[in-house]
Amino acid sequence: MASESGQTPNPSWFTPKRLLLIFCIINMLNYVDRGAIASNGVNGTLATCTESGICTGGSGIQGDFNLNNFQDGVLSSAFMVGLLIASPIFASLAKSHNPFRLIGVGLSVWTFAIAGCGSSFDFWSIAICRMLVGVGEASFISLAAPFIDDHAPAAQKTAWLATFYMCIPAGTALGYVYGGFVGSQFNWRVAFWVEAILMLPFPILGFVIKPIQLKGFAPLESKQTLASVETNVLETGDDGILTEDQASSIGSKSVSKFWDQFTIFLKDMQELLLDQVYVINVLGYIAYNFVIGAYSYWGPKAGFNIYHMSNADLLFGGMTIVCGILGTLAGGLFLDRISSTISNAFKLLSGATFLGAIFCFIAFLFRSLSGFVVFFSIGEILIFITQAPVNYVSLRCVKPSLRPLSMAVSTVSIHIFGDVPSSPLVGVLQDHINDWRKTSLCLTSIFFLAAVIWFIGIFMKTVDVYDNDDEDRSAATRGGKLTPLLEGSSDKSIQV
Repeated sequence: MASESGQTPNPSWFTPKRLLLIFCIINMLNYVDRGAIASNGVNGTLATCTESGICTGGSGIQGDFNLNNFQDGVLSSAFMVGLLIASPIFASLAKSHNPFRLIGVGLSVWTFAIAGCGSSFDFWSIAICRMLVGVGEASFISLAAPFIDDHAPAAQKTAWLATFYMCIPAGTALGYVYGGFVGSQFNWRVAFWVEAILMLPFPILGFVIKPIQLKGFAPLESKQTLASVETNVLETGDDGILTEDQASSIGSKSVSKFWDQFTIFLKDMQELLLDQVYVINVLGYIAYNFVIGAYSYWGPKAGFNIYHMSNADLLFGGMTIVCGILGTLAGGLFLDRISSTISNAFKLLSGATFLGAIFCFIAFLFRSLSGFVVFFSIGEILIFITQAPVNYVSLRCVKPSLRPLSMAVSTVSIHIFGDVPSSPLVGVLQDHINDWRKTSLCLTSIFFLAAVIWFIGIFMKTVDVYDNDDEDRSAATRGGKLTPLLEGSSDKSIQV
């Protein structure tokens, strides 16, 4: 079927709310996995012996593979290595391949890698599988937010992003509880196998359902047509076989096409790195994520040691899921209420992070568990207010065709300079001073640095370029604003 305008009908199965729901479930599963591997039930403990010679066997991954704290922290970083390498690649491929199909590819890798984690037999096998999990998640992280930004109602864009990013704290917290339960009742390997089963329908959906396009990208059909025309330019001989010169010409064109794509990538990267608003936003996000990454990985273990929590997974999970949902949704709704602008986003980022840092810092000074829970909960609510605004800035300070790369570079940066080094470094610091309270206070103080960086962004000249025409958009999409692809075709004349 084709419309008179030459475009295929838009997919009818997807609606904006249905797309948001599916992406939220996928995002939730991604972060359930991160919470589960950090939980005491899955992560476990080393075997210990008292001075009297009474020994207690180890448990979980750490106990089974006899990992020290540094190796334990490396498991978190191994995941990030795959994410960092693959994110820019998927973002670049979005210009030549349908982004929705790329998500399906990534989720397929994620599913098989998670199953591999459950079947690992030593430190290196699970570290490699964790790296592949990061590769699988990279496509989704880079491309999901631009899809949501395209199809959310104009007055609720930040609220929709907040709903999506709410799955980060909620999923991590649920992962703590899930990992603690499954690890104690069954085995840590079961936790990974169940995750793989739950994710399996979504990569299948990514390949079966008709794909959708992003604003600022040429429709897949126009690219296929162009490729077909270029191929037909090379005429074959009477026997239908290419001559040596023609084969050589095809090889040269392939190399030239690859070089052109690489040149475009470098040009896009240069444009991002010269955007001062984008750079300031990412720098603040790096400092913020340095703390959040270490919190999410070491939080249950620190709480267990400082306050002797018998149910650290459940308590940290409960606090994080409630505070994460409240804070993330509040941030999105509040920014929409005061007008979603980049300047207002920076004000919210700086103020909420500064206040949240104060409450979290004071929380670790309390000797009583009740005082810690009250102040840390308030601090978490304030800290999670940042989730929607920081990603709103990354999406809106660049032109539409740069949004996947913007999200990819942001993701790479906050991990490679943030939570990739933070988990092992906190492990090293704790091994050195052997005091989880002091370690937690040192870590929390970095929130103040994030607040200062975002405060600088308030005074910068900011422009929302979401509706700017991209010079690299194809003729097929340059004739005006794109019709939202989830709402069905506005052309009633369909030819069969």
